[in-house]
Amino acid sequence: MNLVEKVSRRLREGQLMRTARAVLDTAPIRARRDGVVIASMIGTRVLLPYLVAVKSLDARLGRGRIVILDDGTLTAADKALLAHHCDNPQVIPIASVETAPAPRGGCWERLLAILDIAREDYVIQLDSDIVTVGPVPEVAAAIEAGRSFTLLGGEDSMLSDPAQVVAFAKERAALLASMGETKVHLQLAIELAMDQVAVPGLAAPRYVRGCAGFAGFAPDAAGRAPALAFSAEAERLVGSRWSEWGSEQVASNFVIANRSDPVMLPYARYLNYWCEAVPADAALVHFLGTNRYHAGRYAAAAKAAIAGLPTA
Repeated sequence: MNLVEKVSRRLREGQLMRTARAVLDTAPIRARRDGVVIASMIGTRVLLPYLVAVKSLDARLGRGRIVILDDGTLTAADKALLAHHCDNPQVIPIASVETAPAPRGGCWERLLAILDIAREDYVIQLDSDIVTVGPVPEVAAAIEAGRSFTLLGGEDSMLSDPAQVVAFAKERAALLASMGETKVHLQLAIELAMDQVAVPGLAAPRYVRGCAGFAGFAPDAAGRAPALAFSAEAERLVGSRWSEWGSEQVASNFVIANRSDPVMLPYARYLNYWCEAVPADAALVHFLGTNRYHAGRYAAAAKAAIAGLPTA
């Protein structure tokens, strides 16, 4: 990233934070004890964008109570603000979540805490860089039907059997190699070995290349056990690389794919932002990574979402 790009990014980041600050003038969320939980892992740096994310979803969905996993940086003032705007949410310190024998860090605390809660409640995992921009009937229907869901990784993602996963991974690996990529990303490495995964009690495993930024976990008494079983298999197959960033998302994808009749949210309406225009009929946009600062679209979406919220 050159100097001009760095300056431009800083300016757009500042624009986003100035825009998001207006969320503080909107009415607080009112928690509903209806068996639905909206869970997020956040820290002080993303507090304002998080409030845009959770309030814009709450306004469209009208379900649930809030649970927050504190990444260790939330201040007393942050927690007071969250108590006001999110109706005294449960705040879980990240250090209190045991992850062994799965890796520590890399969002594993988030996934395992969610699966613990999902033994009884329907849990929606919501990243702080998401804006709900339209109606979300597919999410509401999934909750009512007790079906898990996931945001897809791209328009070509689908629920697949291991052979399909490996075939797609080989094509992608070959393409990357032709472009000079010398190291295979962890996610691709485990996808290349997906036909070797053997999880007890799972005769015909499935997988979806989804996005852990927005996912729904229907109640399941098994809790974290399926994720831990898959983690052990993945570590057997890729060794110490399993502790690299990205392993939690692969595990989330695997868990959801092997739930009963999971919902693949239509990518045309629930999408990741890749520096392209957002469709007029979009429901939810994940402004991931550095893409979020491109063309000011994240700030524009946040501004529009805030304008649609009731004022305090």
